[in-house]
Amino acid sequence: MMDWDKLRIFHAVADAGSLTHAGDSLHLSQSAVSRQIRALEESLNTTLFHRHARGLILTEQGELLFEATRAMNKRLETAAARIRDSEEEVFGELRVTTTLAFGTLWLAPRLTKLYERYPDLKIDLMLEERVLDLPMREADVAIRMKEPSQADLIRKKLMGIRIGLYASKTYLERAAPIEKMEDIANHRVITQGPSSAQVAAGASLAQQLLSYDVQSLLTINNYFGVLQATLSDLGVGVIPDYITEDFPELVRVLPDVESGEVPVFLAYPEELRQSKRVTAFRDFVQEEVIAHRRRIRDAA
Repeated sequence: MMDWDKLRIFHAVADAGSLTHAGDSLHLSQSAVSRQIRALEESLNTTLFHRHARGLILTEQGELLFEATRAMNKRLETAAARIRDSEEEVFGELRVTTTLAFGTLWLAPRLTKLYERYPDLKIDLMLEERVLDLPMREADVAIRMKEPSQADLIRKKLMGIRIGLYASKTYLERAAPIEKMEDIANHRVITQGPSSAQVAAGASLAQQLLSYDVQSLLTINNYFGVLQATLSDLGVGVIPDYITEDFPELVRVLPDVESGEVPVFLAYPEELRQSKRVTAFRDFVQEEVIAHRRRIRDAA
């Protein structure tokens, strides 16, 4: 059976790529670290590191062991996070990942209420199109524009969104009228570019518009940019409806033209089911979604 202490020291060395740096982080001398690594290599009857002038490089066997200790470390961090979740209070760090547009335009402006309720919460908001690996603890909670495919996740559908056409009041006052789809050809269309990370429903709507041989086109690789350009009177923007509620100066153009429904899911690892932080965040987002839906219904 492998010695936990030696594995801990091996992980620190592999992570730092140096005996000295690992020793500093573990508060051990370089020789003590070196002795433990040698003993681990002997017990496994293999070489874990290639030693060279600039430091240490993992051998193939070392890579295998490092993969295992990294996964173990993530599990231990999760366990520690769960233990730290007190019975009564919500505190500590919560890492939330979502897309740039949803995080910037929908989630961030609503976080004031969450912090008022839980002032000791520390939220690390990671906004990127790449889907982070929740079971490997790259993030604690994800909000995504499609159902997550990873196993061992608790998932909840928050809402369905649709992508439509919008323009500013100022732009519409001075531009040619838009009464039918063919009229789009006389306007500048602002949309996500075909190579952007975007949902299929949005891409398909953009493709449909561009088939009308539009006179001018502006493509931007995220909806935040599309929104800013549309608000700046540049043309007709292809924008998800969750964004437009907070911008009353935008007017819906051709209301019958919209994408299919895009589901928005909140997901987190099964092992965080009991986490007070995750529960508090999930409940808060659900409340905000209900309020958001109600406002849209009342405005209709």
